Amino acid sequence: MIKRRKVIIGTMGAAAAAAAAGCSSRGSTAGAGSTTWVEPVANVEQPAAATATPVSVIVTPETGATEVSPLKPIVVTVQDGTLKSVKVTAAKAKVDGEMQSDGSWKSTSDLAYGKKYKVTAEAADGLGVTTTKEFTFTTLKPEAVAKVTFQANAMVALQEGKTYGVGQPVIVAFSRAVNKAAAEKAIEITTSPSVEGKFYWKDDRTVHWRPAKYWAAGTRIKVSVNAFGQKLGKKTYGSKNVSTSFKIGRELIAISDNRTHMTKVYIDGKLVRTMKSSLGKGGGTTGANGQKVSYWTAGGPHVVLGKKRKHTMSSASYGVTDKNDPNYYVSENIEFCTRISYSGEYLHAAPWNGSLGRANLSHGCINLSTADAKWVYNNFILGDIVDVKNTPRELPIWNGLGDWTVSFDRYGRD
Repeated sequence: MIKRRKVIIGTMGAAAAAAAAGCSSRGSTAGAGSTTWVEPVANVEQPAAATATPVSVIVTPETGATEVSPLKPIVVTVQDGTLKSVKVTAAKAKVDGEMQSDGSWKSTSDLAYGKKYKVTAEAADGLGVTTTKEFTFTTLKPEAVAKVTFQANAMVALQEGKTYGVGQPVIVAFSRAVNKAAAEKAIEITTSPSVEGKFYWKDDRTVHWRPAKYWAAGTRIKVSVNAFGQKLGKKTYGSKNVSTSFKIGRELIAISDNRTHMTKVYIDGKLVRTMKSSLGKGGGTTGANGQKVSYWTAGGPHVVLGKKRKHTMSSASYGVTDKNDPNYYVSENIEFCTRISYSGEYLHAAPWNGSLGRANLSHGCINLSTADAKWVYNNFILGDIVDVKNTPRELPIWNGLGDWTVSFDRYGRD
């Protein structure tokens, strides 16, 4: 009796437990009157969806900037993400650039003056989700730009790769007045072999550079003017970067002696030709504008400026225009003319001068026989030296390339 009661009580307890926990029809049925047990479902919190820190794109120059130097590189960096691509444009023009080892991007070409640039950068956050950002800035627009050219002298442009004489200075010409100190910083001169040199400003647009002594034969010279983006005056910037190179040939130095009436030519230190000459007769006159005109051949080292096979010479070129003046003359088709000053001094053929080697009768030129003048014409090159000795008038530094008439310690002083 007691055993049966225990069974009944146990069955009732199970049913009550089932009712309390709740039952479900899911699962297989064990048979009639059987019950399927289901474990209670715990109240577990579901994990939140994954998120990433927002990616941050940083561009320099900063967006909206104006008057940006075109020399300033564009740099794009990313925080809390990865830079995928960068595109920089100004209208239809594109700016080249490269990804850097630290994951940033940097432009590799200079910008232009007065342009609005758009930077489009694509970056991905930590989950790989990409975003695109756009930035704009504007470069400065100069009120004026200075162009740069290279000169052999004021009458002839320097030719890339050409050979010049040992007296040829470096000459850089700007198209407008510039700040001299700023311009000198923009000029880079390298020579092989290396030599020390100094600047001399002919005016506020033209600067010369020479070594302490004549160039050594075979020297190579490279000149670079890094003017673009450089402020060369209060409102003036350099137009663009330019460069050139030239070389020095054999050393040719001619010595023309006003006292002995002879001109001797040395090549690499060896005397190769001696020529009877007639230099300036001395004295002077007054030109049409009141200027003083001297008939002495200027003394000191001259540099060959150019050559003409035939040339008409006239006293009007230096101010004597009155045909009644005994110093007035017009001489046409003078042969084999080699110019050595801006004021009109030449070595040239003078077959009419019967005093070659004996007296000075010219108006300042160096008269030679036709054979000797032809030899000079055929053998001298721009930059060669003609040094005039024993004359009372000195060649001014500005008259042609008088750079060598001044000692190196005084060269370049105002």
